[in-house]
Amino acid sequence: MVEKRAEANMEWHLNQVFGGGDKPADAIGQADIVSALEFDHNGEYLAAGDRGGRVVVFKKDDSKDKARKPGDPGCKLEYKFYHEFQSHEREFDCLKSLEIEEAVNKIRFLKPRNDSQLLITTNDKTIKLWKVFNKSVKRIITSNDKQPETTSNTSACLHVPRVVSENCVRTAVVRKVFSNAHAYHINSISVNSDQETYISADDLRINLWNLSCNNQSFNVVDIKPNNMDELSEVITCAEFHPQQCSQFAYSTSKGVIRLADLRQSALCDRCAKSFQEPEDPSNKSFFSEILASISDIKFSSNGRYIISRDYMTLKLWDINMERQPLKTIRVHDYLKSKLCDVYESDYIFDKFECAISGDCTQMVTGSYNRNFVVCEVYGRNEVVLQANRVQTKPTPNNRLKMANINPDTIDYTKKTLHVAFHPCENVLAVTALNNLFIFTA
Repeated sequence: MVEKRAEANMEWHLNQVFGGGDKPADAIGQADIVSALEFDHNGEYLAAGDRGGRVVVFKKDDSKDKARKPGDPGCKLEYKFYHEFQSHEREFDCLKSLEIEEAVNKIRFLKPRNDSQLLITTNDKTIKLWKVFNKSVKRIITSNDKQPETTSNTSACLHVPRVVSENCVRTAVVRKVFSNAHAYHINSISVNSDQETYISADDLRINLWNLSCNNQSFNVVDIKPNNMDELSEVITCAEFHPQQCSQFAYSTSKGVIRLADLRQSALCDRCAKSFQEPEDPSNKSFFSEILASISDIKFSSNGRYIISRDYMTLKLWDINMERQPLKTIRVHDYLKSKLCDVYESDYIFDKFECAISGDCTQMVTGSYNRNFVVCEVYGRNEVVLQANRVQTKPTPNNRLKMANINPDTIDYTKKTLHVAFHPCENVLAVTALNNLFIFTA
């Protein structure tokens, strides 16, 4: 039976913008720059974290959604502000004399079980489980407002207190704090499909946690050598399989994606599968090891594909084929002549994220100059868009293409590091500095 593939709608348009104006990077406070972005499982909520430790949650505007009709291209899904809370504060580790920044590195939603929302946030060292809900404010009043004229001991003299519910206040409270389990900076967290466990990864270890127990975790991957001089790679990202609760994947700085299965061994020293593209010896250079490092990986919703992002490319992998990727999108091919410049300015170490749509037809990743690339999974179409408040109407003559980008005109401070796809709709969220852009197709 031939698999029926949905057609990708590549006509993307700017729908909403949240955040400050289009200011220069040096005029924006570091605390206001967005550092994490995530949709929940059905796209009802969208959360963004910043380097100041704040998390802002947006909710789908139901008033706009009621006007939508199936198949109506003119209707646009919109979001509105829901709640904001301080997730992390700046701390100081006295034992290591190390300052721990409050920046939110990752946000992950749990599937809701009632009207409240549960989400996990992390900075470099501490993971927190938050509950966002509507709390009703209650006030105690008496049943009799007037004093009785008689002073006799009757029931009319009794003032029975009564509790009255007034306005609802939206609030966020910490349910669990998971700390002191990572010696190095946490780079990723991922919730299991069973909604009971999750993994957290740092440079050398991956830990498995149970959401109901914050004082114990299990080490499932440990690549730390006995002699640190023999260290050849570090873990860069980890992600649970969306359907198989025993499987997860993690990437390394060598450009390797390893698929591990907890059914084989509690400590996944040996991976079930390993995905790596062989390097062409003729292309080897001083920058090869840096460029090979994978900054982000994502599973497709059906678990069939893995997408990975390194500095130069976006790759699509079939989970059943380890020897080479199905597709390679050369995002930064125009920067080959500028590698020395981006290395000296440390831009070569920027970590761009990637995402794949819920129907597994499109992939997206960020770039510089507020650019981001949307490409088809099954086809060859690619679209370069810009996260700007003012959008020019694309025509065949002015449509931006990766091959036509001039590296001499690139502003490396304006980068779109974080991207997220709506799990059900053609809605795409990207960030540029302190702005959040929502595009629809």
